[in-house]
Amino acid sequence: MGRALRLAYAAIYLVLLYGPILLLVIFSFNSSVYVAFPLKTFTLQWYQQMTTSAGLLDALANSLKVAVFVSFAATATGTMAALAVDRYRFRGRSAFGLMLFVPLSLPTVVVGVAMLSLFMLGGMGLSLATVGLGHLVVCTPFAFAVVRSRLAGLNPDFERASADLGERPLATFVRVTLPLILPGVVSSLLLTFTISFDEFILSFFLSSNSPTLPVYMWSQMRFPDRLPMVLALASVIVITSAVLIAAALALRGPDTLKERFA
Repeated sequence: MGRALRLAYAAIYLVLLYGPILLLVIFSFNSSVYVAFPLKTFTLQWYQQMTTSAGLLDALANSLKVAVFVSFAATATGTMAALAVDRYRFRGRSAFGLMLFVPLSLPTVVVGVAMLSLFMLGGMGLSLATVGLGHLVVCTPFAFAVVRSRLAGLNPDFERASADLGERPLATFVRVTLPLILPGVVSSLLLTFTISFDEFILSFFLSSNSPTLPVYMWSQMRFPDRLPMVLALASVIVITSAVLIAAALALRGPDTLKERFA
């Protein structure tokens, strides 16, 4: 009886979680502009329209610029923080590690309003740069967690041996530590890129007249005739994000995907 209840709960959970996503993909191939059953004929016109929309392409370029910058900046910052916490002993080490996760413990709306107020008080106009800084605050904890988990499984004797042979700390990191934690670094790049690319709330608060793709999609929801194109775009984003996240998990270790879905 208990097993049957658990299976029923899992089935309901999966339907509620992935059912709307599946419907989104299905309706993106429907020739009607109305999201309703029964479906009409199969079409790819919304995907074709998506590739010819100037506003959409500009928003896509903005999101790619921000996501590429954030992924590299957050991974670099998170890697340095992970090395500091995992390899060194200093006063306030535990508090420093916990402070990195404070942005994740707060509602994103609160973080967005706080950063907007900070930029306005500092006289910094809203732009893609402010969007990138906002995303960096949220993505750095993810990079820190991913890289530190990789460092936790790395034997420090390799680095000690390099130091004993006369290598400086920077050379040891480049020639010994970085190659060993490279799967975690690449995983962090993919994960933070995906998070930044999909982030809406911070982008909504911190962007000006250069919207990112999620903000552009939200603005198009006001026009019923553009809804099918938004559904097509959302389908592409969902599939791409799923592939990137799966790749990031796979790079963290051979058993990571098995552990996540066991």
